[in-house]
Amino acid sequence: MFQDEARFGRITDPKRCWSPKGFRPIVKKQFVREYTYLFGAFSPLDGVNDLIILPEVSFNAMNIFLEILSDRHPEDLILLFCDQASFHRNKALSIPKNIIIKHIPPYSPELNPSENMWGEMREKYFGNYAFKSMKAVEDRLIETSIFYENNPKIVQSITGFDWIVNTLLNAN
Repeated sequence: MFQDEARFGRITDPKRCWSPKGFRPIVKKQFVREYTYLFGAFSPLDGVNDLIILPEVSFNAMNIFLEILSDRHPEDLILLFCDQASFHRNKALSIPKNIIIKHIPPYSPELNPSENMWGEMREKYFGNYAFKSMKAVEDRLIETSIFYENNPKIVQSITGFDWIVNTLLNAN
């Protein structure tokens, strides 16, 4: 599985969108500095994914995520690829027995298919939408998480980079 976290909040970034010919779409823009974070782990082979909303990015939040990931897959040995953020490498990290963490090279987000998932989620669920509260952001994150956790084929199509899938299939 490939792991990453993304920040979601109330600052909007207007995007291109469809409108009938001759009409200019009206899109709200807001600049409210309130955020929450979505931690995720994605399997490019079968699309299995686990998404957890946490209020911050820290060693404690990463430990909570790892514990929940481990509990959701008690019979599996999970090889978890993470970037080299400090809270992924710290000795304070409590790594469950069924998880092995490996790090991708620094400054190489293009190697982590999780980045594509964040883009997909932002486009499909957060594009051109102004939230009235953080509860509304979190409600949308819950809706988004449930959709992708229940649709592993979509996740597989987004994260299943050829070099990852071929490497893993040839390793067996």
